[in-house]
Parts: sequence; structure tokens; C-alpha cells
Amino acid sequence: MMDVLDAEFALRFLHMCRNGHLMGWHERNGGNLSYRIKAEEVEEIRGDLSFDGEWKPIGTSVPALANEFFMVTGSGKYFANVLLNPKDSVCILEIDDQGENYRICWGLVNGGRPTSELPTHLMNHEVKKKLDPKYRVIYHAHCTNIIALTYVLPLNDETFTRELWEMATECPIVFPDGIGVVGWMVPGGREIAVETSKRMLVHDIVLWAHHGLFCAGEDFDSTFGLMHTVEKSAEILIKVMSMTPIRRQTITPENFRDLAKGFKVELPEKYLFEK
Repeated sequence: MMDVLDAEFALRFLHMCRNGHLMGWHERNGGNLSYRIKAEEVEEIRGDLSFDGEWKPIGTSVPALANEFFMVTGSGKYFANVLLNPKDSVCILEIDDQGENYRICWGLVNGGRPTSELPTHLMNHEVKKKLDPKYRVIYHAHCTNIIALTYVLPLNDETFTRELWEMATECPIVFPDGIGVVGWMVPGGREIAVETSKRMLVHDIVLWAHHGLFCAGEDFDSTFGLMHTVEKSAEILIKVMSMTPIRRQTITPENFRDLAKGFKVELPEKYLFEK
């Protein structure tokens, strides 16, 4: 039997929480992280899990995730404390055979529940699993610069994608499908989860106006790297906008098309409009 905290996936989960905190993306209890655990990883730690917990409603239906296990940060828990006391801050939960309920099998030893945004996480996981089973990580953070841009840029996919792409040549290579934007909504419920999951059908990045960013990926490194790339691009954009309203030069639509050919990526033409 392997203890949960000795498992490679758990160590990487905790490491990602620490890195996000150090980046300044998780003030107080802000942000959340979830990982869909592989079947073989579940078997490694099964002896350290408890199956006596009460089944509780998810708040939405995710039948494609039936009988899956997830590692998830807890509601009201601080990312700053995850590494110090993971059993208090994080849990492993199991989804029932209908995809309607969950039960805690490990963690949150001092009480509590999974992140209040569990419906969004699980609906995003369901969408990504159907598209590509390799996707296993959903990450939500309160990145300063990208949030600031939601107050000054039009809240649409085309504007945000194009502006962020122009700030660094790597951006269209790292997120060629662009960024999806959700206007302000009350977080934590099914309604915002539905709107987010719709955009996850197309994008790996979804922005909640005036709130934060969701990223999906196959593993911890690629998901964190995606978040970092978007936030750094937003930081560059804010610096450019602060210096001058007029850009002397930029990356043009034709430059993007040449980049797509060179790196063999497909860039949707809807983002390559003339400005």
C-alpha cells in the first residue's frame, strides 16, 4: 500500500499549488485545482482511502465521470497552506455510478467540502475527457493582469485572443485555439459551470470577467505553463497600453500565418482580422 502523500501525482499537485501561491495568484482562499486520477494511481493508494463517507450532491450531472476519482482543493482553504498541511487543505473524492454525487475518500480531516466551484471543475473535466482522455487537470487562479484587462477590453473571444497573441510570438503556438471569455456571473453554481464548459469545447483557456482564469491540460506542467503564458502576455499588454495608445509596430495577421506554417499549427482566421 502507498500513502496518498507518497504518490507522484499528489506530490505534483502540492507542488503546483505552491508555485501558484508564489506567483501571487491565490490571495487568501482564492483559486482552486483539480486532477482526474488515473486508474492505476487509484489502485496504488486504495489502501489509504476510506469509502465510508456520505454521498453528497455535486450540483450538476457529469455521467461521463461516473466512478472516477479526483484530487481537489478544499473550499475556503488557502493555497499558502496546502504544502504545510495537505490533509487539511485537499481531498480525494469519488464520483458515484450516475455522475450525480461525490464522497470524500481522503483529506479535509478537519471538516469542510471540496471547492465551491466543483461543478465547474467537473463539467470542464467531462468536456475535456470526451474530447481527449489525456486531459486530467483543471486549474483556476486569480491572475492580476488578465483580470485587469477585463475592465478595459471588449469581453469577446476575438479581442482577447488577438491582443494576447500580439504580445509574444510564443502565444499563438502555446494556445492556438485562443481564449474563451465569459461575462460576469455569480461563481460557484451550475449556470456559470455550463457557460464555462461550452467554451471548453473549443478552448483550453476560459476567462471569467473580473474574476479569474480557468486552464485545462493533460498534466500539471502544461496546465501551469498555459496559465503562466497567458498572464505574462497580459502583463506585457498592460505595460504597452500604459506607455502609449499607439503601437509603432506589432505582429501582423500575415506574420501569424507565416508562424502557423513554420510551427505547423492551425490559427483560426477569425482571430486574424485587420485592425
